[in-house]
Amino acid sequence: MEIKILVVEDDTHILNSVAAFLEAEGYAVDTCGDGDEALEKIYERPYHLAILDIMLPGADGITILKELRKLGKTPVLMLSALSDDENQIRSFDQEADDYVTKPFKMQLLLKRVEALLRRSGVISKEIHFCGLTLLPEEYKVAYGDKEIPLTLKEFEILNYLAQNKNHTLTHDMLISRVYGYDFDGEANTLQVHIKNLRAKLPEGIIKTIRGVGYRLEDLA
Repeated sequence: MEIKILVVEDDTHILNSVAAFLEAEGYAVDTCGDGDEALEKIYERPYHLAILDIMLPGADGITILKELRKLGKTPVLMLSALSDDENQIRSFDQEADDYVTKPFKMQLLLKRVEALLRRSGVISKEIHFCGLTLLPEEYKVAYGDKEIPLTLKEFEILNYLAQNKNHTLTHDMLISRVYGYDFDGEANTLQVHIKNLRAKLPEGIIKTIRGVGYRLEDLA
């Protein structure tokens, strides 16, 4: 399933950076730097999650949040340089789901996004695939009724592949997601973890797409 996220931010650098980071994680991202444009977008198509700056040209983030609440229960993360209690209280009074202040780390933003998507049921708390059962919140995986012992990094790789099953994830997407946006470790680290995973999983589940990346593929 393609997960659609709307990012509304008038700082072009932040807007482009957040969009690029989320897209690298496999999300479909719409962006706009104007509140009035954002109001048009939320009535044009549904989103699984919205990230809204508070101070915007045109309609502000609180106004957009109010309109989203008229439309339904889309998870909303407020993103703002305003760290005072008053603006946070205003946001939560209008049923914002989370609030992140600038500056922030991309990995923190990603974790907040994932938490909101899990809470809303967009990301499953349990993933079933090829006889495997993944429990992301418990970092456990089983094949049939037998638990498979994995290291943390092995689990994170498998979990990310499973969330995007039957879709190819590039080397860069996996490295960014599992090792961090600014990873500068050994070039073959991912390949080593993939090799170890394959030794523990049913044969043939993880496919190599030569020169691109990997895909978790249904054996049926």
